[in-house]
Amino acid sequence: MLEIERKFLVTSEAFKKEAFVQNRIAQGYLSSIPERTVRVRIKENKGFLTIKGASNESGLSRFEWEKEIPVDEAKELLKLCEKGVIDKTRFEVKTGNHVFEIDEFHGENEGLTMAEIELGSETEIFEKPSWLGEEVTNDNRYYNSYLSKNPYGNW
Repeated sequence: MLEIERKFLVTSEAFKKEAFVQNRIAQGYLSSIPERTVRVRIKENKGFLTIKGASNESGLSRFEWEKEIPVDEAKELLKLCEKGVIDKTRFEVKTGNHVFEIDEFHGENEGLTMAEIELGSETEIFEKPSWLGEEVTNDNRYYNSYLSKNPYGNW
């Protein structure tokens, strides 16, 4: 259950025309320490509990475990989360052989739009769409767990 992921800022809203899925997401953290984050997420009408380990040296890979849970239980767990629930809309866009997940943040993180791509290896080549901007994979400020405590609107 190794997650290999790269993150990028997004330079325009052109991705919205290419999106084949769009979902509203609320997520909070039961633990946001970098060594292990425990996230509760509600995506549309489904709940999820996710545990992520620390990133490796390159910042591209880390352990991830996720299970779907009843949405009623996810709502209750969100009440126990640390301060700062993330509110965002996720768009999914297919580019070449990959799918980018683009998060448009709301609330205190309004104005931030990021794209993530999951890869099979750290050296895997992928097509970069025109709206893909600066890579921020190794910048901890762009982790959702950081944004929940230090919103983009306060930077």
